[in-house]
Amino acid sequence: MRKVLYVMSFLMLTFVGVNKTQAQDIKFNDDWRFFNAEAEGAEKNSFDDSKWRNLNLPHDWAIEGPFSEEYNARCGGLPFHGTGWYRKNFKMEASAKGKVVRMEFEGAMYDAHIWVNGEFVGNRPYGYIGFEFDISNYLKYDGSDNVVAVRLRPQDLSSRWYPGAGLYRSVWLKIDNPVHVEQWGAYITTPTVSEKLGVVQNETTVVNTSNKDAKVVVKQEYFSPEGKLAASIEDEITVKANSKEVSGTYVNVKNPKIWDTENPSIYKAVTTVSKNGKVIDTYNSTFGIRAISFSTEGFFLNGKKIRFNGVCLHHDNGSLGSAVYKRADERKLQIMKSMGVNAIRTSHNPPSREFLEVCDELGLLVLDEAFDVWAEAKVPNGYNVFFNEWAERDIKDMVKRDRNHPSIIMWSTGNEIHEQHNKKEGWKVARMLSNYCKEVDPTRPTTLGMNNFEAPYKMNFAAQSDIAGINYKPTKYGYIHETYPQLALYGSETSSCTSSRGVYHLPIEKYTTHESLHVTSYDLIGPPWAYPPDVEFHFQEQNPNIMGEFIWTGFDYLGEPTPYGGKDNSTNGYWNGHWPSKSSYFGAVDLCGFPKDRFYLYQSQWTSKPMIHLLPHWNWKGMEGQDIPVYCYTNCDEAELFVNGKSMGKKVKGKDLTELIVKFSRYEGDSFQSKYRLSWNVPYQAGNIKVVGYKDGKQVLEKQINTAGKPAKVSLKVDRREINANGEDLAYVTVRIEDKNGNLCPNATNLVNFSVKGAGELVGVDNGNQISLESFQANHRKAFSGMCLAILKSSKTSGKITLTAKSKRLKSAVVVVETK
Repeated sequence: MRKVLYVMSFLMLTFVGVNKTQAQDIKFNDDWRFFNAEAEGAEKNSFDDSKWRNLNLPHDWAIEGPFSEEYNARCGGLPFHGTGWYRKNFKMEASAKGKVVRMEFEGAMYDAHIWVNGEFVGNRPYGYIGFEFDISNYLKYDGSDNVVAVRLRPQDLSSRWYPGAGLYRSVWLKIDNPVHVEQWGAYITTPTVSEKLGVVQNETTVVNTSNKDAKVVVKQEYFSPEGKLAASIEDEITVKANSKEVSGTYVNVKNPKIWDTENPSIYKAVTTVSKNGKVIDTYNSTFGIRAISFSTEGFFLNGKKIRFNGVCLHHDNGSLGSAVYKRADERKLQIMKSMGVNAIRTSHNPPSREFLEVCDELGLLVLDEAFDVWAEAKVPNGYNVFFNEWAERDIKDMVKRDRNHPSIIMWSTGNEIHEQHNKKEGWKVARMLSNYCKEVDPTRPTTLGMNNFEAPYKMNFAAQSDIAGINYKPTKYGYIHETYPQLALYGSETSSCTSSRGVYHLPIEKYTTHESLHVTSYDLIGPPWAYPPDVEFHFQEQNPNIMGEFIWTGFDYLGEPTPYGGKDNSTNGYWNGHWPSKSSYFGAVDLCGFPKDRFYLYQSQWTSKPMIHLLPHWNWKGMEGQDIPVYCYTNCDEAELFVNGKSMGKKVKGKDLTELIVKFSRYEGDSFQSKYRLSWNVPYQAGNIKVVGYKDGKQVLEKQINTAGKPAKVSLKVDRREINANGEDLAYVTVRIEDKNGNLCPNATNLVNFSVKGAGELVGVDNGNQISLESFQANHRKAFSGMCLAILKSSKTSGKITLTAKSKRLKSAVVVVETK
């Protein structure tokens, strides 16, 4: 991304001034007009859009709702399909004439058609990949208005989850000289990496749109994570008229700061293009100096073997929908890292630029995935409609856009593709897509996730990618490794356990669905292919050559309310059989970002810092004297449970087993003896339960849960007291319903009303309840299992945001966030 220069904006009118020699990228998110319906003639400059809604991007129109049974619960029960129009007026100064003016859309959902001044510029159907168009010849440079119009037409039955709708990622106006660096034109690799030396190779593509050859100097400067110049080099090239040329250079960086999961060191590359001694373009990139390798023995980062403690993540951010805010992705990924996650699978589409930037910054490994479907349909109007025409362009653009991110370690060409069953043609398509990736980036391996057994292996499909991803076949890891020893293997989707935060159904039993439309948090329920996390832990241990796992999923997401509503991969449409169930139960974390109990089960396996977790809550009025199963998730050696101060005995992790009711595809038996959880059955009596964890015989920590009294107050806790006054930054406020002593009331459903004053606004509310039809954009929310969430967004004015939360008959609460 080039340096962004100053732009003066007013309502619906942007004046763009142009430096005579330098290029500039202008964030084009403010002051758009929006209309959510067909609008004949809306592409024309003369069209009257004065009654349309005025808004700033990013924007997801579908998240505004309302929820309705007329929409597909499989896609969140929200109105994501239909037609949406966006228009923006702006002026171009005369100094921009003769330059190259491009408009870049980082994501438009979907089937985007673009007009400038009434002239059709182009179409891009895939909503998950960015694109740009040269609009130079469509513009007026005389000070009169230019109009860009965008029409989007998301289709019903086009997705298996909530895709969102609208211009949900940023838009940029890019003004360049005729000679400039191509979009995503700097390709940086590090072929040699050691503590003493890092070789940085840079292949920068320079475009010349003029009718004359251009002799230019391409200078590469590399800056350390501390901002110090680490190396530089110049290269003189001639770019012929109406052509492009690659400047290929390498430099040696002494004693480099190596990027890894613990110390994610980010370097900056500044590329300048000069002609006749004057700089005519500047292009900034970030990268990491690191080395990756794969074999049938595992994955290696900088020579060190690393197992994937991974999660699959869909792209929505709960109540914000698909609209991209960097802070939302940052918070999501920070929560995942605190669970012990070191790897992310972007299921099942290319993520946003911001998402990958955060992964770079946090040291998270990324499996970057292109498609959920190829030519054979899963739903009638899915990407299959566009695959034959657009697959090559889309997957190459994904790789070209993302290849400088050090976090990315694999390119995935698809997920559970139906072509895996096609003996004649499937393997050919798999090879074709893999080759497309390698044409653009030969430094990373390709993969795909396969759910069928054993067809893709027998039919030569799995062998077309460098690494085979296995979905939900833990009992077959050993067989696949022994039968196909040349394949490098990992669990690309695992477990698919489901639960609702804070909900516990007694007695413990394995059911398909429950009348409450919730799922117990004892962490054993899932669809027919699914199994508790413990089973995956066991088979990963039994098969050390498996590179690790990516659980389905890290966070709950909108849509796919399995086990309710329908059957996965069904092409018959709607999943409304258990309405209002309309969002995922799969997450280890709910839609709000509040951890479920399963979060701590993974944390107990994936982290080393002593931790301990206890469940369930201890409010069971009417069940006095009845046995309550109590579970403990810990990485301590031993744990001791106390009920009202009386010891219920110590349990040793790995020795004292917990029997789980288990039945899933390709598993013999109906139970599993888990060494990963400790458990007791104790008669209920009000008061408290406490668990104490021991390491090497010494007490290291404890966790206590008290029986809560009546709800007495609202409690607020904000994730950050200070945020940026940029109109984009977010503060997340956790809302708890507590008794007079500060204990969470685990069954509370009190309605909380919010009011906001000052330099910001309320942009989202949620409670993680998969069957709630409350608006995400209201100024109120009921608590679910005692909690809900409010999200604040800054304005562009420094000051303070004051959030007040009130609930009938409860003590209210106030939190203040400063914006700078």
